[in-house]
Amino acid sequence: MVVLGAGNVGSNAAWIAAGMQAEVVILDRSSDRLRFVDQIHQGRIVTLTSNRGAVERAVVDADLVIGATLVAGRRAPLVVSDALVRGMKRGAVIVDVAVDQGGCVETTHETTHTDPVYVVHGVLHYAVGNMPGAVPHTSTYALSNVTLPYVLNLALNGAPAACRADPALAAGVNTVAGLLTNQPVADFLGVPAAHPLSALST
Repeated sequence: MVVLGAGNVGSNAAWIAAGMQAEVVILDRSSDRLRFVDQIHQGRIVTLTSNRGAVERAVVDADLVIGATLVAGRRAPLVVSDALVRGMKRGAVIVDVAVDQGGCVETTHETTHTDPVYVVHGVLHYAVGNMPGAVPHTSTYALSNVTLPYVLNLALNGAPAACRADPALAAGVNTVAGLLTNQPVADFLGVPAAHPLSALST
């Protein structure tokens, strides 16, 4: 199994697969993320710095490829080309979790839970948008557990004080009073971005 991206989705997919005794290779451009995966799994998951050659060598031999690349506020980077998919084993599987942001595999297009798969070049593709929607109760509980502390902080302290006290919360602010405060989105749209704490203070 090859996992493209060592963020939350990629590292958890790798973790589950390794627990099922799969041979797992995970690629990412961030050496910090790869070091984190290696420390947690103590060498049971092979970590590789992502570059074109490493991706090509790993994907061609893979039985399963998980596309889990993410760039905040932007389209997912295209990591696997049509030609590379053509060179994969017949019967291999691609799961493009990045499809919500355009997909990281050239041959993927968004599918639905009712019609989730299709075949290109003999490779089965699964590219359902909003994959957590397949397990709504579980995903809702998980999301609620993660977001509730932020909601309580906002409710008890108000947005300006809560964001000043919690940099993670401040980083999640996208707009304030009509001002765009998310830098990656602003860069993508070619517009200026205001600093979240400055905008909240006005």
